[in-house]
Amino acid sequence: MKQENFIDNKKIRANYKNCVPESLLKKLIFGSIAAFILFIAFGISNLVFTGRARLICALIFGYATLKLTFFAIWMRVLHRAFDFNEKRKLAKTIIERTADYVKIPDGGLGLDVGCGSGALTIACAKKNQKATMVGCDIWKGSYKSEFSKALCENNAKLEGIENVRFEEGNAVNLPFEDESFDALTSNYVYHNVAGQNKQRLLLEIFRVLKKGGIFVIHDLMSKSRYGDMNKFMEKLKKDGYEDVQLIDTTKGLFMSHKESLLLGLSGSALLIGRK
Repeated sequence: MKQENFIDNKKIRANYKNCVPESLLKKLIFGSIAAFILFIAFGISNLVFTGRARLICALIFGYATLKLTFFAIWMRVLHRAFDFNEKRKLAKTIIERTADYVKIPDGGLGLDVGCGSGALTIACAKKNQKATMVGCDIWKGSYKSEFSKALCENNAKLEGIENVRFEEGNAVNLPFEDESFDALTSNYVYHNVAGQNKQRLLLEIFRVLKKGGIFVIHDLMSKSRYGDMNKFMEKLKKDGYEDVQLIDTTKGLFMSHKESLLLGLSGSALLIGRK
């Protein structure tokens, strides 16, 4: 009887997925095995038949085996760290502590850009029960099979959260009117948008924020990705933004510096402030 109850509870638990999907791990493992088989095949043929082309192929597939194996192991470490059900639960830690910064006035409206499986949207809705949270995402590309609007809505239902809704929307050009929201948030979204100036993307999300509204953006804000954030913050302050801060989350707030290096999360920071 106890075992049946455990199984039932597991079935109804919200599924926030993983930012490192199982499908990616399987592809890397398959690629590693395939490269290794080809490396062995060309290596053995070199022992029997001499030939420069065979030697070059053996070296190429040997290198590919090492590289793919390295990435497969690294992605497995990342997958375990971000898994909501594993011991570390890094994703859960980041989501909950980011949500702690999101304060929405009663009757207000908050927006979570790039909501994925709805984890941050729902966490913010839990902490602001007299406000409404909107989660938006394009739910396309490499994560289409993992995340969806239906998944977000089901997670909210399983969590018993009603002050939330989900809409399709692109972070590059948000489908909302100017000054529509009292609070804005996102987690590890903008660094994934290739070919776009990240500071301009931030200004786009600020466009839909009401005067006096707050923003809480967590991302990999290294200089190579975001440019000079100190100058950007100075510009925001000159434009009237208040309480603007860039908080390093790799010094114990969300994770340790050592862990951020291991997981490739250097530059993780919270950009917070008020318009």
